[in-house]
Amino acid sequence: MKSDKKNNKLPETIITPSRFRNTIGKFTIKRNSRCISCGLCAELCPYGVHPRYDNFSKPLRPIEHKCIGFKCKENEFYCIDRCPQQALTLRLNPILDTLGDYRWTNEMLIAHWDMAETGNLPVVDLEYNLGNSGGGFDKMRFKLLDEGKYIDLADEDIDTSIVLNKRSDGRPELTISIPCYGGGMSFGSTALNVMVGRARAAQKLNTLTCTGEGGYPEELVPYADHVITQIATGLFGVREKTIKYAPVVEFKYAQGAKPGLGGHLLGDKVTPKVAAMRETVVGNPLFSPFPFHSVYSVEDHKKHVDWVKEINPRVLVSVKVSTPSDVDMVAVGSYYAGAHIVHIDGSYGGTGAAPDIAKKNIAMPIEYAIPKVHKFLTDEGVRDKICLIASGGIRNGMDVAKAIALGADGVVIGTAELISLECVRCGNCESGRGCARGIATTDPELGNIITEEWAQNRIVNMYSVWRKQWCEILRQYGMKSIRELVGRSDLLVHLDYLEESERQKYQPAPNKKLII
Repeated sequence: MKSDKKNNKLPETIITPSRFRNTIGKFTIKRNSRCISCGLCAELCPYGVHPRYDNFSKPLRPIEHKCIGFKCKENEFYCIDRCPQQALTLRLNPILDTLGDYRWTNEMLIAHWDMAETGNLPVVDLEYNLGNSGGGFDKMRFKLLDEGKYIDLADEDIDTSIVLNKRSDGRPELTISIPCYGGGMSFGSTALNVMVGRARAAQKLNTLTCTGEGGYPEELVPYADHVITQIATGLFGVREKTIKYAPVVEFKYAQGAKPGLGGHLLGDKVTPKVAAMRETVVGNPLFSPFPFHSVYSVEDHKKHVDWVKEINPRVLVSVKVSTPSDVDMVAVGSYYAGAHIVHIDGSYGGTGAAPDIAKKNIAMPIEYAIPKVHKFLTDEGVRDKICLIASGGIRNGMDVAKAIALGADGVVIGTAELISLECVRCGNCESGRGCARGIATTDPELGNIITEEWAQNRIVNMYSVWRKQWCEILRQYGMKSIRELVGRSDLLVHLDYLEESERQKYQPAPNKKLII
């Protein structure tokens, strides 16, 4: 990775359709036996809902996720009314009742699948910026706009890069082009093609992705300049050779989804390849201890940091911690131990393998932790010398912007990258063959239904859409760089602290250029 690279133009998006013939959309459109295959619907629809081959006597099944639904009734090309045989019917997709949850709603899932396919915001009326959690980022809004501050700048002229090394310690500055990088998902937790696809996407985007705690597969070596290697408490797969590859080494002291428990990989996923990488026994469940039993003080922590810096003179050090009530003290301690990045991980993160009893009840939500740490580091006079990265329940482009406005320099993204690969959040991540989508699996047959190139393109497309959103936010506030947004919590409001009349102004409206 070129440390001085500030590429504000992301790679060209490549249309990357679903792997599945029967896609999931907000609406279903059905064709009954009265259809005479006249082809009028295919001619009328500008969205490509009705594909057709001229040499086929019958039309193909509608591509339902492209249908904009009942809103189309306002148009002269509304196929339901124009069909001469009245052979088409439209309704809300009944699968919506079983899809998604309070944080990742059905519409947010569908919208992110669409972004990952097209590289553009959905044309279907979907709420993709807000969930139904009843709190957190879902209750925050950016303040209403002051039209006088708007600046007319092209996306290419807006800087969304962030610097990961602010210490001026002679090590690489390391600039990534977007304020996001991929979170740790280990060899064993996800399919190898998913890991490599994420690394390829990081290279295309000039950002990073993390190996997680399961070792460093040889397939990642071609992308080593964009791969963070993680050292966690189990020390699975930790080798000095791979530390030398890495531009960044991440010490995982705790994660927000299960603080105090350490990582765990159930025996069903410990295949011969996983066992060889982790130097353990096939079929045995693997549990990482909590904590590092060699680290009980900042001084002990400094020994860790110094060890890695000695092995790789150019490496940057990131420290991943959960968000206890004294997370601000942990962050400043990591700075004085020599870390370049403090990565705080809130309680809403984690895959379906993380136990609900832990991730919903222990750590501090990330929206509380970010301003707490940002303010403390500022008061200590070291905020401009440390890169503050946040994760744990940051789902979409608007959440990223809100986290930065609260005080983070950037964020780590995990679940959203898997959503772009068509994860349906079924919650079977702990099972070797439980992921029907071939994402969180160690089964080679399932894992190979995803190709590296397909995964790369889908992730790149999603981030390209997010960048368009960030650029629009910055334009509206008269900013030219994402770094100007850091700590601007004055631009945010929380609905619970507004009068009813004011709150109504911040309710999302369909088809707005930017839903805030």
